[in-house]
Amino acid sequence: MEFAADTITQFMADMMLPFMRISGMFAAMVGISAKTVPPTVRALLTLFLTLLIMPIVPPVPVAEVFNVGTFVLIIQQLIIGVAIGFISTMVLNTFVLAGQVVAMQTGLGFASIVDPVNGINVPAVGQFYLILATLLFWAFDGHLAMIRMIVLSFQAFPIGAEWWGASQFKEIAHWAGWMFVAAVTLSLAPIVSLLMVNLAFGVMTKAAPQLNIFSIGFTIAQIMGLLIIWMTLDNFTHHFELQWQRAQQFMCHLLLICPS
Repeated sequence: MEFAADTITQFMADMMLPFMRISGMFAAMVGISAKTVPPTVRALLTLFLTLLIMPIVPPVPVAEVFNVGTFVLIIQQLIIGVAIGFISTMVLNTFVLAGQVVAMQTGLGFASIVDPVNGINVPAVGQFYLILATLLFWAFDGHLAMIRMIVLSFQAFPIGAEWWGASQFKEIAHWAGWMFVAAVTLSLAPIVSLLMVNLAFGVMTKAAPQLNIFSIGFTIAQIMGLLIIWMTLDNFTHHFELQWQRAQQFMCHLLLICPS
């Protein structure tokens, strides 16, 4: 059996370029992009998904695999995949930011642990919120939604046919504002509650100056902070669902598709 050079070149292009877009998404996607996931596992998942979607991806118009034009197409596919995966990362960073705000307000910010995703020290409360958000991401089938988005992106932006304009990148930067809005909304109840606690301490110090506010206030603020975090956990799922729905709607808008 003999294969023509054009057939081999076309097969390599049809496999390599979708592989790069999918690998870009997995490199920035929640959970799979963590440092605890071996690169070999990500590569095998990318290869498996590429082989699955190759029959539905339009043929790539590439005459030669090893040239400057193909290299530019590879960079474009990586950028598209990273942008799609980065949106899911911003959803989880919303709750990390909320946890850091709550930790600083409750005096729990000194308790820090290493984040396995980013490899940096973060407050324990932020890491706790990150673990909850990651579990909810898998529970809401977020990984399946991300795979669906990357598959539909080949129909919205075929390889070598269309490319993102400056407006798409600008919308991604503007949508990041929702991360701060949702983080403040989630941490608003603990902040207001601790503000009332601090006001009560101020009244107690004014009424009884003998009380050492620095010795008892810090301990009570920590205890009240843990209690407030426990009482506001019921709203965590609701906030995550709203933020994830916004992310899915934004990805549909970005890829010019509508969910069925």
